[in-house]
Amino acid sequence: MPEEVTEQGSVDPLIELSHVTVRYKGHLALEDISLVIHERDFLGIIGPNGGGKTTLLKVILGLVEPDDGEVRVLGKPPKETRHRIGYVPQTVDFDSAFPIQVMDVVRMGCLKFLRFGKEALPGCHERLERVMRELEIWDLRDRPVGRLSGGERQRVFIARALVTQPEILLLDEPTAGIDSKIQSTVYEILSRLNERLTICLVSHDIGVISSYVKTVACLNQRLFYHGEKEITEDILMQTYRCPVDLIAHGVPHRVLKHHG
Repeated sequence: MPEEVTEQGSVDPLIELSHVTVRYKGHLALEDISLVIHERDFLGIIGPNGGGKTTLLKVILGLVEPDDGEVRVLGKPPKETRHRIGYVPQTVDFDSAFPIQVMDVVRMGCLKFLRFGKEALPGCHERLERVMRELEIWDLRDRPVGRLSGGERQRVFIARALVTQPEILLLDEPTAGIDSKIQSTVYEILSRLNERLTICLVSHDIGVISSYVKTVACLNQRLFYHGEKEITEDILMQTYRCPVDLIAHGVPHRVLKHHG
């Protein structure tokens, strides 16, 4: 009997991790992680700082090789499919006084194919305007990046990741340091992108996980994930290892108890 097609899309997973363990100089970063992400899922991964969230994204990108376990992305080892993934890192170091314009930063996304020994993606430059309009930064194209607000700058980096038309978008703390109103704008944009892209984002802040996310996982070296949106207080306790008060389900903001 054929396997039932999931709500997110195709039967075959786009990302599959099986019993993945990663150690840094003897320190356990990820322990026995198994995770399946299907087409057009929008997965939010929450957990404390140092819990392995960034490491998990790097494993998916093929930048970190696990000590144990197997990783498949789009049916292949991640190093072979990295060019089909858009990645927005947690921090992007740049000199705010450096006179580089928004258009030039977005255009840099076209250059990543050169690192794979290929020609620049055909038609990449023609897509710049469409992507920048979609992320509402076209009117900022001639402005120096150093003069942008945090929310505007983050949309520029997302646009840079999108110009090569990736099939998967990975974001590391995409709304860190951005006020709640701008956070909502970013999530609305990501929700629209999710109509054609599979998205996985990580955050240390429970309150940043929006109602737009379809499924939520908790990560603190070990992964707690059931392919659903609801998170029980027991799962949060195991993840954060402190008392947590889950005020509401399916809304943009959740509240933590104060603790020492």
